[in-house]
Amino acid sequence: MKYNRDFRYLYKKGKSIAAGYLVIYYRKTPKKENILGITVTKKLGNAVVRNRVRRLIRECYRLREGEMNIGYNIVIVARNRAADADFNAIKGDMSYLLKKSGIIPSSDTDN
Repeated sequence: MKYNRDFRYLYKKGKSIAAGYLVIYYRKTPKKENILGITVTKKLGNAVVRNRVRRLIRECYRLREGEMNIGYNIVIVARNRAADADFNAIKGDMSYLLKKSGIIPSSDTDN
């Protein structure tokens, strides 16, 4: 996802779920692919910290991408606590959110 209007549309029309480090906004679409957007605010820290959080989120998403249902627009927003989080904490939150939203079938027992 690239454009601000796409992010705003998803914030307004999509569903959201929050966890300790992340918030996910999602909406089902008729497209045959998932589209990801990542938001990390300046409140989180300097550019080094923000880019680290973005990389962690992208990697966690990449690892779970094969298990996901297709046809979703997804925006993942990092909360302030994510600045101090390690990879496993982000991965755990993302798995929880994706399962709770139905993007990953909940019958999956792997984290």
